[in-house]
Amino acid sequence: MSSESTVITIPTHSHRRPTRFPGAKPIPLVISLAVGIIVCFAIPKPSEVSKQAWRLFSIFLTTIAGLILAPLPVGAWAFVCLTISVITKTLPFKTVFAAFTNEVIWLIVVSFFFSRGFVKTGLGDRLAMYFVRWLGKSTLGLAYGLAICEALISPAMPSTTARAGGIFLPIINSLAIAGESRPKDESARKLGAYLVQSQFQSSSSSSALFLTAAAQNMLCVKLAESLGVEIKSPWVAWFKASCFPAFASLMLTPFIVYKIFPPETKHTADAPILAKNKLEEMGPVKRNEWIMLGTMLVTVALWIGGENLGISSVLAAMLGLSVLLILGVLSWDDCLSEKSAWDTLAWFAVLIGMATQLTVLGVVPWLSKCVANFLKSLSVGWQLELLILQSVYFFIHYLFAGQTAHVGALYSAFLSMHLTAKVPETLSALLLAYNTNLFGALTHYSSGQAALYYGAGYVKLPDVFKLGILMALINIIIWGLIGAPWWKILGLY
Repeated sequence: MSSESTVITIPTHSHRRPTRFPGAKPIPLVISLAVGIIVCFAIPKPSEVSKQAWRLFSIFLTTIAGLILAPLPVGAWAFVCLTISVITKTLPFKTVFAAFTNEVIWLIVVSFFFSRGFVKTGLGDRLAMYFVRWLGKSTLGLAYGLAICEALISPAMPSTTARAGGIFLPIINSLAIAGESRPKDESARKLGAYLVQSQFQSSSSSSALFLTAAAQNMLCVKLAESLGVEIKSPWVAWFKASCFPAFASLMLTPFIVYKIFPPETKHTADAPILAKNKLEEMGPVKRNEWIMLGTMLVTVALWIGGENLGISSVLAAMLGLSVLLILGVLSWDDCLSEKSAWDTLAWFAVLIGMATQLTVLGVVPWLSKCVANFLKSLSVGWQLELLILQSVYFFIHYLFAGQTAHVGALYSAFLSMHLTAKVPETLSALLLAYNTNLFGALTHYSSGQAALYYGAGYVKLPDVFKLGILMALINIIIWGLIGAPWWKILGLY
């Protein structure tokens, strides 16, 4: 018999921590639902508002609370609230899904596919590297090169978050590391922190420059239409009104940030070399890049002048996408895998549908009348009323995580307040939309790109808040001084 003892191991279940409930986050879910329930059943309904309208208002507030607190992903939460509006018989099925046929929403969806084409073909990276090579001998020149490049590609890439995450943040990270500036390190201030803040602040002006430079721009235009504010040739009208103040802000931002948040490294002689090496590695411009570039130039041209040919903005985008699909630049699998596009389709349609019905049922006009009566009691002119309303709309963004939730919650209400206060309608609609872009750089949570740039780890949180409020005030001054006389020339007031 062997003297060696046999050890028998009895398997036991490991005591692993239980996984979190895989569905909605409980606390945000309870709070979001509670908001609507309290408004619907605990707050007395105003006599001017019908029961159906008040019930829809409570569901809308639940929707917005969920967009802010995020008990579920945005698209999933929008669908849940859409279902609530149908099952409570607040809105009929046909009405709640009518917004899914909206042309502006499909223009946004197709534009997301264009964004994917820029990333897939490498055209976005190539354009950025050209600007780094041309202007990158100094840190300030480098910042200008990146900012100008984003402005040029923004009308064909309507997601500021996609531009930041897919093109500019990776390039900034490579340049910073090459300059011995690393995130979450004392060396971050050498180069990386300045480039991140310059690009972040400049991106708000790029988004405000063109109608198709940000998805929320097109949402604003559609919500304005639901209130009867028709903007003829919206792409051209938007650009005509924004061009001078947005371009001035874009040109001043890198320099101002350079002065108030200076980098330790002033000269970047290696950056053009790095860009040159990257371009050599990429090789000559490829077939798909040429097709992507040509298609986007034609599409933007149709956005500008297509109405004279009977071609709407969404039809121009559809034609461009069809060319990319036929020539193999994009595949249908690329479109199907673009989750952000389909997600945007879902929640944009819900927000537009609810906001439109709130106006139809009289909730938004009632809220606007209340605020307008208060402003009227102040006995001030429409110019001061405009300043008050725009300022409140701008700085209340500290309470919102992201721009779309802000637009969905407040754009229609504030535009209606402007109209009731007799502020010129087109000017009101456009200024609210421009401010929607400008307040995207207020904090580290104020927009999708804000979270990305802060998450890169180059800028400390106190600096984000200080630069956010300072640049916000500077942008307001720039837009006011340059925009006001220009808008008068255009006849907007």
